[in-house]
Amino acid sequence: MTEEAYFNLAKTIIQGNTPDSTQFAKIAHLTDDKVFELFPGANLIRSTYFKNQIHLCTICNGKSGKCSEDCTFCAQSRFHKTDVETYPLLSKEKLQQPALDLKNTQVTRYSIVTSGKGLSGKEINRVSEAFSGIKDLPLCYCASLGIITEDDFNLLARSGVTRYHHNLETARSHFNNICTTHTYDQRIETIKTAQKAGLSVCSGGIFGLGETDDQILEMALELKCLDVDAVPLNFLSPIPGTPMEHQSKLTPLKCLKIIALFRYVLPEKEIIICGGREANLGMLHPFIFYAGASGILTGNYLTTGGRQLEKDLNMLNQLELTPR
Repeated sequence: MTEEAYFNLAKTIIQGNTPDSTQFAKIAHLTDDKVFELFPGANLIRSTYFKNQIHLCTICNGKSGKCSEDCTFCAQSRFHKTDVETYPLLSKEKLQQPALDLKNTQVTRYSIVTSGKGLSGKEINRVSEAFSGIKDLPLCYCASLGIITEDDFNLLARSGVTRYHHNLETARSHFNNICTTHTYDQRIETIKTAQKAGLSVCSGGIFGLGETDDQILEMALELKCLDVDAVPLNFLSPIPGTPMEHQSKLTPLKCLKIIALFRYVLPEKEIIICGGREANLGMLHPFIFYAGASGILTGNYLTTGGRQLEKDLNMLNQLELTPR
């Protein structure tokens, strides 16, 4: 396909038509040197649904380390020997403080993220109390607490949480290669339970785990079937002490192709670029928006340093994009 063909495909998508999977497969298998051919179409889709506005969100690592799960990429797993900081669930006040610090910034969504397969009832209550105490701030709230129950979701919703984050991480066909302590179906069931409770869902994954182009597309199509609302895309930053410590980073062009593919597959969904964006994209980092990204996670990530809000705002200003 040519750049014009991809642009025409984008126009077809905007008109409400869904291409068959063979069209998406052509994007997935496009060689990295041709990735710029995807940009006019991807940018058209993004600007049609999101105009020139870019979503900004930030997270608080509310509980760190000693995770019972064995995800090969994660510094927080108890199976791996890393230097990650370890601490139990923070106090209600410490969970609230980062949200209070967002006053007069242009960040619009704040999320509390915790390590582990899930939280106990007592821990869920503390997180819910923290959200309840800040629900009147001009922020939207998200939680990422692992696999929890429908009652837990309902409690979070009453506390002011409007979105739940729970990644698929990778394609079903690759999942057992990166995690064996819980199943892909458990992740999908958690997403569906959150939706049943009336929460919007943020679900995506991490790339650079040895997945194939077909598996990247497989995950995108799974998320499309689940009808999630936002899709966070992370790029592996190999962490010493994990099974992925010697994994090569993705090339900047590969990262941009992944973003563009997700934009074509999920045209009206929020696509948020998160962990590893600077480390993997380097000088091509600003191109994420032309590849179709409509949001970024700003500030620090869970166990790796992120990018200062001021730098992100300056980048958006230079690109004449508006935070929202």
